[in-house]
Amino acid sequence: MCAAMNKGHLSEYFVGVGVKILSAVDAEPKSSNQHEIGTTVDMRAFLGTQKTRFGVRYIWLSDEQETISDDGWATHYDSREGKPRAAEYRFYYPPNAITKIMSVGDTLFLAKRPDESILFIVVPSESTIQNQLLWLFGIDEQPQIKFKVQNFEEEQDDAKLDFVSRFILDEIGIEYEDPNANTLDSIIDRFGLIFPKTAEFSDLARLTLPEVDARADADAALLAWLNHEEAMFRRLEKRVVAERITAGFVQDGDIDVDGFISFSLGVQNRRKSRMGHSFENHLKAVFTAHEIRYDSQVVTEKGKKPDFVFPGSSQYFDDRFQAELLTMLAAKSTCKDRWPQILPEAERIERKHLITLEPGISRSQTDTMRASNVQLIIPQGLHSSYANDQRSWLWNVENFLTVVSERQSLI
Repeated sequence: MCAAMNKGHLSEYFVGVGVKILSAVDAEPKSSNQHEIGTTVDMRAFLGTQKTRFGVRYIWLSDEQETISDDGWATHYDSREGKPRAAEYRFYYPPNAITKIMSVGDTLFLAKRPDESILFIVVPSESTIQNQLLWLFGIDEQPQIKFKVQNFEEEQDDAKLDFVSRFILDEIGIEYEDPNANTLDSIIDRFGLIFPKTAEFSDLARLTLPEVDARADADAALLAWLNHEEAMFRRLEKRVVAERITAGFVQDGDIDVDGFISFSLGVQNRRKSRMGHSFENHLKAVFTAHEIRYDSQVVTEKGKKPDFVFPGSSQYFDDRFQAELLTMLAAKSTCKDRWPQILPEAERIERKHLITLEPGISRSQTDTMRASNVQLIIPQGLHSSYANDQRSWLWNVENFLTVVSERQSLI
């Protein structure tokens, strides 16, 4: 059974997924040094009922460590085949680099792709990456010992992928193909094979979305602009990278391995640094639309540079200006474990504000932020990736604008 392609949607990349907490039976090898995990009736809708050997990519992800992956195989089969008892299906897999790392209590995502391959993704329980994968796959419940299943072949209107979803796909090694490539090509044709300055790209993203109004809905506008710019960038990047690969990596008649590695690292670093700058550019546009006064990259005590100071640097360095009317905002497209870096920024301002695009930050991290007097701001469209008790504390962009506007009105 093959699902119809729904371009730009999750069903284009996955047929179905099951998620569970690994038990001792799942995670610890049997006497034969082999592993098995029992699957459920719902999973047979995408894993099938015939004995099948799958190609598998085993992946370990955590919030702090680099991704580890290993290619291998696994067999899904009925352990009671030919016996007068109800079927009992198991997912049988050999030991590998990932199974040596995983342990009881970790979370397993077992996902089947349209090409009949399997992703075997293991993450620490209650981690940020676990929350992000649950959000990506549209699974609302926390994992339990029994598989919770999402079957995309049965979904009539599955999730359309935005740029945040694409970052999560990047984490598990899946390259997103934009369904609006032709439209994007007509926009970026002017650049040829040269990357423009990020500010120029950000301006173009906003200009080519004239229907988006930050004054009407700042949260939606910010995400729309970022999504559009990311799509434009990835399309231009694909052109540039394809041209460079076609030219080849040869130096003095030999394969230039160092040149290839350097180029690859440059592509990755450009993606990361560009998103941070893009985020700041569109935040500035939101502030301007709401007539908010600010200065960016102000050098404060000990050479620290908060991303934004409100209403500005002159007020910050004026000892006569009330500290209660000052606001600082740090902008990080992803937080990871870097958010404590903002604590020594702008010492006159006791409460720090941090805006990020990272979905599903773990409860332990957000609890530590609260204890550190950091207010986390998440665009409204990403709030669903957080637990209910976290949402009650989160701010959205409109909340932040309201506070800064009120303080500005008192000056």
